[in-house]
Amino acid sequence: MFNPTQEEVRRFFCNVYAKSRDGLPMEALETIAAGWIDAHPEYHPDLVDADAAVTRVYDGKNGQENPFLHLSMHLSISEQCSIDQPRGIRQAVELLAARSSLLDAHHAAMECLGRMMWEAQRAGRPPDGEAYVDCVQRKATRD
Repeated sequence: MFNPTQEEVRRFFCNVYAKSRDGLPMEALETIAAGWIDAHPEYHPDLVDADAAVTRVYDGKNGQENPFLHLSMHLSISEQCSIDQPRGIRQAVELLAARSSLLDAHHAAMECLGRMMWEAQRAGRPPDGEAYVDCVQRKATRD
């Protein structure tokens, strides 16, 4: 299983941003990441300098969210939907996207994904994919 370090994740996104700006060829995953980076222009200043990005601290104290965590969650949800794991996530995200946009659907799913990961870590147990999908489905069926 791929388990990159924080530095590797940050350099990945910074490199993708540079390739995208320069019109350079990209791998499939980089192309997906570039789409999410484009959808978040507010993160572009954080992606310009990889060396600065590696040392920057995102602790929430200044109200700024971690763009690398956010973009990583977009990639995770994209991958989950592409293989429908956990089972049912693709349909749940598609239902959410039909109500608004894929970007908004991902942001709603992120709330569920974050909650699932937090609860699993707190309880010292594996993530509950079924509860995660149920959470996204509930968001998709709200009026």
